[in-house]
Amino acid sequence: MRNLIILLFHFLLCSKTINAQSPFLAKPYLQIGYRGNQNELSLLWHTTDTISQWRVEARILNHWIVSKDLNFNIIKVKDITPFVVYHAAINNLELGKDFKYRVLRNNKIVFQSNAHAPKSNSQDYKFVVIGDIGALTKDQKRIATIMNNLDPDFVAIPGDIVYESGLINDYTQKFWPIYNSDQSDSLGVSLMRRTPFIASVGNHDVEDRDLDRNPSALSYYYFWEQPLNGPSLKEGSSAVPVLIGSDENKNAFYKAAGKAYPSMTNFSYNYANAHWTVIDADNYVDWTDTTLLNWVKNDLKNSADLKWHFVLYHHPGFNSSIEHFEQQQMRLLSPIFEAGNVDVVFNGHVHNYQRSYPLTFTPENKGTLMVGGKNNKKIKGRVVNGKWVLDKKYDGINNTHANGIIYLVTGAGGQELYNPEQENDPDSWQKFTYKFFSTDHSLTYIESKGETLQIKQIASSGKIVDEFKLTKK
Repeated sequence: MRNLIILLFHFLLCSKTINAQSPFLAKPYLQIGYRGNQNELSLLWHTTDTISQWRVEARILNHWIVSKDLNFNIIKVKDITPFVVYHAAINNLELGKDFKYRVLRNNKIVFQSNAHAPKSNSQDYKFVVIGDIGALTKDQKRIATIMNNLDPDFVAIPGDIVYESGLINDYTQKFWPIYNSDQSDSLGVSLMRRTPFIASVGNHDVEDRDLDRNPSALSYYYFWEQPLNGPSLKEGSSAVPVLIGSDENKNAFYKAAGKAYPSMTNFSYNYANAHWTVIDADNYVDWTDTTLLNWVKNDLKNSADLKWHFVLYHHPGFNSSIEHFEQQQMRLLSPIFEAGNVDVVFNGHVHNYQRSYPLTFTPENKGTLMVGGKNNKKIKGRVVNGKWVLDKKYDGINNTHANGIIYLVTGAGGQELYNPEQENDPDSWQKFTYKFFSTDHSLTYIESKGETLQIKQIASSGKIVDEFKLTKK
């Protein structure tokens, strides 16, 4: 610990001193961790405090257990006052039981909270899926209040965590105050300190790679701790664009991001009786690459023993909105999802709610790549034609066994809504679309009870605008 203190002081000597009563820039919040262990969570917090001793303790089996896995990353990028992101593992949790934890600074408790441990394979659980959220709008805050009152076991975000460019200040202004507030009211909620969030990345999170223009871009890699079990990726590969910027700015980013970059955008995770495959679906990713496709295929194959299979990514392949209609590249993965017995695919990017019929899809070749921009080289998406088969016998009420995958677009979490004029114009929908709701912000709420999922779409008004059940055969 003494070496850690000296190292922090050496690197952050120029940082601002903060009030002893308020040592946090961002108060502690829960993550699923780099290892993705089912009986473990990680606790993160941010501070400019350079000289204190920190400790995390969790109340497990009636004993306060000290975290032996306490690490930190120094965030020292241009135009930002240097600060530290601490990471502490909370191990050996009792599955399905709430627990208490506390953070101590110089042997004094400076933060404490109750939290939800992950559920076991045999337990019921509930979760929220909501995308395109960190926009600092009134509706973002209304939806956050509904989410907090539902008290989910976890929250899954299908991308565009913050707007506009994934900067450090985007989180400071539009994310932490809304989801990790000291009080739960109309301005924000205290959800993240008791409930882990899981996220895929969207274009507004990681598309900006110009570190000279925005030195604090790509802050997703600083603030999230998610499994590092995805495909082996290198910068300049089919899934990771080359960074732009001076060596100084790039090296500052590499040092701050640590081992999270670049692999933390594709990963998988087991929660209770479900397997989650989380994917970077941004336009720059080449999903014709066999290395990426084989990773998804093997990931699903290796989780075949679990009851439910969910996939989480940003850009929807099946979308009836006028907005982003041409970005269909993720349709290429449909045969792999079907072979891997995926039940539901969750997407964002399109700022409304859409539910497909259960469907299967056969792509025609690899589709047509769309390019544009000033140099006519910027990838805009990929149009993928093909044949779909719809299960119209499924109604989610009387017939709850789906023959195919249900694709849900749930990107109405806070940012400006897309295409409200289409809601009552079913002639404008694609044939695969069953439900289209675009006149209010909303979230997806799911209760898992063994072989049954009860799924509701709840608007910011509190009204349930869609409800259906899915049962395993």
